[in-house]
Amino acid sequence: MRDIHVGGYLITQLEEVDESYNAGYSMYMAAWPLVKEYPGRSFQSGLFGTWMHPQQDGPLPIERFYTNIEGGLGWWRDTEFATETPKFIMGGVQLNFAGWANGPGAGRGRDWDDPKGKYGVAQLSPWVLWPPDGLNLKQGTSGELFGSGYLPLPLMEPKTTTAGTAVPTGNQCWTLFFNTGNFKGPVAFFTPYFWTQASAEDPRLAGLFLDQRPSKANKPFQMETQHIYSKEATDATGQVFARTAPTQYPVGSDGVSDLLHRLMVYRKKALWDDVEAWFKGGPVASGVINTEQAAMQRFKQGVRSNWSFFGEHIEKDKRALMNITSYLDASVTDSATLRVYWAGDLVTKRDVGSRSLVILPEYYKLVKKEEDDKGEWVAVAPKDVPVETGLHAVDFNSKDKRNALPYTTPVEPESSWKTPGPVAGPFKSKLGDGSTVTYYWYRFADQPALLNADLTKEEREEMQRRAELLHRHWTKEREYLPPPLIGELADIDPALIVQPPAGFEVGYVPIVTQQGLE
Repeated sequence: MRDIHVGGYLITQLEEVDESYNAGYSMYMAAWPLVKEYPGRSFQSGLFGTWMHPQQDGPLPIERFYTNIEGGLGWWRDTEFATETPKFIMGGVQLNFAGWANGPGAGRGRDWDDPKGKYGVAQLSPWVLWPPDGLNLKQGTSGELFGSGYLPLPLMEPKTTTAGTAVPTGNQCWTLFFNTGNFKGPVAFFTPYFWTQASAEDPRLAGLFLDQRPSKANKPFQMETQHIYSKEATDATGQVFARTAPTQYPVGSDGVSDLLHRLMVYRKKALWDDVEAWFKGGPVASGVINTEQAAMQRFKQGVRSNWSFFGEHIEKDKRALMNITSYLDASVTDSATLRVYWAGDLVTKRDVGSRSLVILPEYYKLVKKEEDDKGEWVAVAPKDVPVETGLHAVDFNSKDKRNALPYTTPVEPESSWKTPGPVAGPFKSKLGDGSTVTYYWYRFADQPALLNADLTKEEREEMQRRAELLHRHWTKEREYLPPPLIGELADIDPALIVQPPAGFEVGYVPIVTQQGLE
């Protein structure tokens, strides 16, 4: 028996929109437990999401140029406190993965002397905690829609120099908005310096990053899976079989899964102009996105899949595809919603509370035709797999032996975490994943991310003024993103929603400094 794993993409088919819709997006993605039990740290998969790259006008000065925002819901190998319920990360990628930022205080590695993006996101909301292990959803979420999106806000003024070099930094602060059952509004934003660090090192790259560039209007919306535990075995006749860990999708009473909904893309006027005028002394901007400056990306019927089994013994050009289209029918998709119908005797269903999940076929047989050395993995019933393969006895639910590692932040008195330091705390909150976070309240402009964002004190004070306007007028109950047309909204973990201490209701934000088991 050999170790293998499932990897690949489920790829939506979309109608293109005009390139003028280049100032961000929002969407509603179904959130559910992809596997029946969290199987271990090699398991890695996202749910449906997207990749937002900067829109470019011409050829680039270097051959390899990769930078974007590509976070979303899922499970990752470096998650410490994983559960069956997915978490959300922001997933900003610096040039060619030199660093990445997954949220306030969260990024590549654990070395704070070489943070590689861990200072790349600043906290904006005074009501939501962001754990470094990822933002938790309410445990038991199973098919509800999680609303999120990114739009740029002018939270600072453009700069003519970056890190002492004659390279500009723009003022587009790409801000994450949520629309969930228990929290709505802006949460956190990428600091412009997160992107322009690369151009300070290589001035040829000036002006090419998301601090100044618009976003691509037409983005891929896909579900990326990297590792679902699987096993492969051969019977006495030489026939190859495989079994994968039980994989499941949310389903309604009609046998249909609503997986991705209301993909919206925006012109810059949808939010930026009103907010910019407000910050310059004009009338209060409500923060509600102007849908007259928006377009919905319409789904075409059909989903492409390149799911296949990966293994050290399987050559890249010999990976056979899994025939999931034999039990997946996307012809029920409409323009607003990616909908999938599951059919066939090999698909089973189980109830979880008031909701249902379909379990996809677990067993596959490698079928080859004449002059076909690759073949196809065809789903089969358990009874059609010989007992001698041992696949029936496989247990995918073995847990990791390594203890979860705690997240800690610098404690040195001279660090940006201590000077000028917090104004209140410590406080603690026990999360649904079993971990406990320790957090403090910082003045917005004095949070560590902004102290490491190449900003002068005067520039930070102007950002403080703007953040205070937002805290006074943009509450967490109002809907900012265009609402869903169907379904029920998912909740974030209630333990992540906090209330500022008396006297710190405006201009202060909660910053997590530690996460671990107690």
